[in-house]
This record gives sequence, structure tokens and C-alpha cells, in this order.
Amino acid sequence: PQVEVKSFPAEAINPLACNSEGTYIVGGGVSGDIYLWEVATGRLLKKWHGHYRAVTCLVFSMDQSLLISGAEDGSVRVWSLLMIFDEERQQRSGHLYEYSFTEHALPVTDIVTGYGGSNAIIVSASQDRTCKVWSLARGTLLRNIVFPSVIDAVALDPGEHVFYAGGRDGKIYIAELNSLGKTNNNYGLHIIGTLSDQSKAICSLAFALDGLQLVAGSEDGFVRVWDTKTHNIIRVFKHAKGPVNNILVIRQPPALYPRTSTNNQGPMARKQVSLPPPLEKFTSIDEHSDLSIYIPPQSEYHRPCDAIYATVDSMNKQISELQQRGSCGASEMEIERLKADNERAMQMVQQWKKMYENLHQFCVGELLSGEGEAATL
Repeated sequence: PQVEVKSFPAEAINPLACNSEGTYIVGGGVSGDIYLWEVATGRLLKKWHGHYRAVTCLVFSMDQSLLISGAEDGSVRVWSLLMIFDEERQQRSGHLYEYSFTEHALPVTDIVTGYGGSNAIIVSASQDRTCKVWSLARGTLLRNIVFPSVIDAVALDPGEHVFYAGGRDGKIYIAELNSLGKTNNNYGLHIIGTLSDQSKAICSLAFALDGLQLVAGSEDGFVRVWDTKTHNIIRVFKHAKGPVNNILVIRQPPALYPRTSTNNQGPMARKQVSLPPPLEKFTSIDEHSDLSIYIPPQSEYHRPCDAIYATVDSMNKQISELQQRGSCGASEMEIERLKADNERAMQMVQQWKKMYENLHQFCVGELLSGEGEAATL
């Protein structure tokens, strides 16, 4: 158990988030600054002042085009990654963020985002005992739900009918997103039920990959797995003596199957893994130099597999492919392809021209033969 790579940022970092491909890491500092690193090189690509107080949470939108941050100042801000690197748009708008929501009265504790990219909804929780639902398309507040306890963790149901809010009283509250405001309990407006087993404060929530099991980490060091249909606990894990502050659910990597994995060679295989360099403390990019950032289009990848992870080797392979596409050889191949397409088009024109001439001769012959028969009669 030794640290392979050590990074020393300029300040203490609270939340960390990465894009789905694992190529960029974003961190939120205690000063309110937000840092963006490139994983493959460790370069600090961008640093900007996001909030007046410490950043508490960061999350990417599903299409990876937006970054949502929350802070101790109670604000929730939406950042466009394109605008972060576009100075002209920044000058026109006067600020970096797309939206700045300031309706929370106390520090923001958690943020989750739904499906739909820039048209999705986000749910933010705060120490003011409220969860607020926002619209990214309109930049407005859709719903404000008041809870009996401070909410520290939020998980959004995959169907986006309800969301689960973990309270400091040990209960997981179930709140509706589309209800009309009618409730049959004493918990409050839009709250339709709870999951509770007399545990301590709920610190983290995450849905399993099937979208039915809810994994909850609490202050007592236990991890409990709930069945959201039956509202029963199906598994319990003892993690440690301290609180379970974060939960991440991923597909089990093949390396954890020693009997079936052909690439697992014990300690020798571990030494062959090339790790990325440490993250830079300060930016090494000249302010007057041009910085090229590649934001790839989202690929429609639906092949089921156990695990897909972005490694340095795969990223280098993608970079080489992109370079080949823009090389002279690739341009020559494109020219040859266009020439072949043009030749096929010319052949098609000749075929149509020949067919037109044959049809014209046939029509003239029929017309002349018809006139000769009429003259004989």
C-alpha cells in the first residue's frame, strides 16, 4: 500500500470530479477557485475564481458540456466548458458562468444532475434543510422542498420521478419531482415517504447500475443497500470506524476476476501499468500563447462490457489517430477518395446520356413509322 503518484495543488482541494472518459479532472479549492487538469500530462489547463467561499461539490452534466458547482456561500453555478476557454464570449457576457443560483441560505452540501445535457434538471441540497430543483434550459427554480432535517446527500432516481435525500437524522427521504403538492404524511410538501433503520446521519448516496438498489453510507461506518421497490435493506457492509463520506458505483473490472482474466499476472502485471504524472501546482502555460483544447463529440457506445477505462495508452492511441486524420497522408487519401467519387459520377452521367439517346431514337422511330402507316391508308 504505497502511493504511486503524489500531487501537490496550490491549496486544499475539497471536491474532485472527472469527465466520463477520464481525460480531465476538476477540483474545487477552499478559496473558491476551480482547477482543471489534463490527466495524461498533469498540466493545469485552467484556474478561475468560481465562488466567494470554499467549493463543496462539483458534478459534470451527462453530455460533459457543463460543470455545476456548489459552495459554502450557498450559491450553485453552472459553467460552460466552451466559455471557460473562449475569451471573446467571456467579454461579451461579462462573467464566466452560464447561471448563478443564489436561493440557498446556507452552504450547499450536494448536487446531482439528470439526463438531457443542457436541458436536464439539477437537484441541490443545502444546510438550510431544503432541496431545490433547477432547470438548466430556462435557468429557473422549478421546486423548493423543505425537509425536517439537514440534507447532506442526494440521489436521483433513473426514471426522474423521485429523488432520495439523506438526512442527518438518519432517514432517507423520498421526494417527488412531478407531484401536485398533495401529501398524506407529516414530513412535508412533496415528501412521500422515508427509508429508515435508526442509523446515524446519512453521508452519501448512490444508485447501483440496475437503477433499483440504493447504496447509502452513514456516519456510523456502515454501508446499507436498499431495495427501492420493497423499501427493505438487502445488504449491509461494515466499512470502517469513521463516516462513509463518498460512494462510487462502477462495473467490476476484469482484474478482480483472477480465474477468468487472462491479463492478470499477479504483481508483474501491476508493474506494467503506466500511471499519469502528478498534477501541476501552477499553470505552466503562457497567458499569451494559444491553448488548444479538444472536446470530442459524444460517441453512441452501447456495447455491454465489464469495464471501460481510459488509460494513458488508449488516450495516446486516440491522439495518434487524430493526428493521422489531420496529416498530409490523410489529406492525400481524402483527395483520392473524392477523385474516385467524381469518376463514378461521370460514369453514371454517361450511362444516363446513353439511355436518353436510345429512348430518343426509339420515340422518333415510332413517330415516323406511325406517319408512314397513316400515309398508306
